[in-house]
Amino acid sequence: MWHTNIGNFHLIFTKFVNMHKSILDSDIQFLPGVGPKRALLLKSELEVFTIGDLLHLFPFRYIDRSTIQKIGSITTDAAYVQVLGQVISSSVTGVGRKQRLSVVITDDTSQMELVFFRGIKYTAEKLKVGSTFLFFGKPSFFNGKLNMVHPEIDFPPTGGPQNFSGTLTGVYASTEKLKNGGITGRVMNKMMEAAIGMGIQDIQETLPDYILREKGLCPLNFAIRNIHFPVNQASLDKARYRLKWEELFLLQLSLLKQKYIRSRNEVGIKMLRVGSPFNACYNALPYSLTGAQKRVIKEIRADLMSGHQMNRLLQGDVGSGKTMVAVLTALIAIGNGYQACIMAPTEVLAQQHYANISKYLAPTGIHCELLTGSTTPAGRKPIHEGLCDGSLKLIIGTHALLEDDVIFKNLGLAIIDEQHRFGVDQRSKLWAKGNAGVPPHVLVMTATPIPRTLAMTLYGDLDVSIIDEMPPGRKPVKTYCFGEAKRPVLYKFMAKQISLGRQIFIVYPLIFESEKLDYQNLEKGYEDIVEHFPYPSYKVAIVHGQQSNEDKMLNMNAFASGRANILVSTTVIEVGVDVPNASVMVIESAERFGLSQLHQLRGRVGRGSEESFCVLMHGRKVSNESMKRLNLMCATENGFDLAEEDMKMRGPGDLEGTQQSGLPIELNIASLTHDGTILSDARSYAEHILAQDPTLEKPENESLAAELRKDKYNVKDYSKIS
Repeated sequence: MWHTNIGNFHLIFTKFVNMHKSILDSDIQFLPGVGPKRALLLKSELEVFTIGDLLHLFPFRYIDRSTIQKIGSITTDAAYVQVLGQVISSSVTGVGRKQRLSVVITDDTSQMELVFFRGIKYTAEKLKVGSTFLFFGKPSFFNGKLNMVHPEIDFPPTGGPQNFSGTLTGVYASTEKLKNGGITGRVMNKMMEAAIGMGIQDIQETLPDYILREKGLCPLNFAIRNIHFPVNQASLDKARYRLKWEELFLLQLSLLKQKYIRSRNEVGIKMLRVGSPFNACYNALPYSLTGAQKRVIKEIRADLMSGHQMNRLLQGDVGSGKTMVAVLTALIAIGNGYQACIMAPTEVLAQQHYANISKYLAPTGIHCELLTGSTTPAGRKPIHEGLCDGSLKLIIGTHALLEDDVIFKNLGLAIIDEQHRFGVDQRSKLWAKGNAGVPPHVLVMTATPIPRTLAMTLYGDLDVSIIDEMPPGRKPVKTYCFGEAKRPVLYKFMAKQISLGRQIFIVYPLIFESEKLDYQNLEKGYEDIVEHFPYPSYKVAIVHGQQSNEDKMLNMNAFASGRANILVSTTVIEVGVDVPNASVMVIESAERFGLSQLHQLRGRVGRGSEESFCVLMHGRKVSNESMKRLNLMCATENGFDLAEEDMKMRGPGDLEGTQQSGLPIELNIASLTHDGTILSDARSYAEHILAQDPTLEKPENESLAAELRKDKYNVKDYSKIS
């Protein structure tokens, strides 16, 4: 019936084709079996507006209808089964809405009951005793009998089961509204069949012949047909690989082309000298830089000398020495006669940077200042004047640096720490503070390890440096996982550590008690700690987001200076707080945190010479997935390994600190979690093409240039931090 409709519809479609470039651009309502009502649903629920859109709505999994199973071999743990059975009895029981049709079928191994609550009259007439059909559905046991409720019914294969060649059937994304509107999985498959029948001949190849040949990719129309209706598993694999590779390749091509055009056109400040401030600081260091730190500084130095604007992402695990790299980079800018700024996301971190960096600058004679929301008007005046006349060479601050009245004489370098915490508009303001329209060099830093595949996509047009080596002498943090029953053991251990002169962080996920969440919270926790560690023998400080900045700093300073033994806190201390004497990190309700955040918190200890510990406390009811996360934390200290595992477990959309809403494009079929190998190959091939044709002007690359002009690949320029 559907094929007849398609044939008739081609006549009606002649008018439309004259008005459209292609059937693929036609409104989805004109596809047989759709119509205006279903079209509205497809548009609102799935953003399918045209026949072409429908063909690019790919199945997220497949039901294997390629085999016929014997009834005697079926178990209820099978998701779906397909059987060939002969009807041996049929009976209707009940009246009105409580009617049910029971049909018993058999093959040469056993019997099975089929149950129907809808379409009883039609189904009973179809399934006459003695007739044979293919039945497909989910098996279950009821009253000790094998049955299927509302199976799909198809005609038996001609020539018997030995001649059967079934299909892999695609399952598409759906919603309750779609199902209620009659767009079931079966209807979606019928619509897709109609779309293939009408539109497949209009699908234009998007990749040049030489790419298909060199990469061994199947043609696009083969891929589209077989992603929806695979002939067999091999055809599905070919189709899937082609579509994933193309999607990741075009994304990387767009990012890299943008990067190339920028590096060619963007004028950057040339900083040819190292300068005496750099040498004075470097020579006074009480330790040697790691090989990784030296390598990263060389990469940055090459950027600063190139005459093009630097846009570099610096990734480094907690405690790997990013701040030292930032200071030395700032001193290169100052040694060349320019100003530098370091922007941090919180006042606590900005103050921490200011305290540490002031020490590093002591041998250089360079003076730095701190500008935050708490800086008084009287304190701001000399800072503003110093930046404006150029006498203040280095400023450290928070969002306060972005205010309009902060004017630099000659800003040459902007360093942004924990850059994912700053919004797009805020960062673009910093970009605009360069002198005479020449943008400053930009170094963005993060201690949140980003999986390689995600970094390639989120920051594909930035140059990436990684500090993958820890400073010598930094001891690994021993990590343990305890349940509530071990709390007395924990408190005993804490008391012993305090008696040895150590300090302890305790972090909670919640500030105030929640009726819905049965987790330890800060208020109860603080009371419990004070009860077990009473004043004056012990001193407990508390820090959370509801406090004023003054209270927060008062408590934080009490802990940092050693006047308090224990700091009870929310994740406000996640980033940057540096207390070398703190050797124990206790994380309450650790199952509430993602791996990346747990790793950030653990990085707050192990900064001194003493042995350090991280204790993950979990509640009574913990899911298998949460337990797996906690066990991984105990097993490894490598932040990048943890980030990769986190992405596998939670998907890229949930990763802490990577601002997944900022993915340059929405991926249709490829997955950053599972397709890292394809992504790497696609990126290196994109680099290979752009090395020969940077602007894609050669005739053979015409189709690539056309694809990149489409809205999907109009990728936000992350490199400009704007």
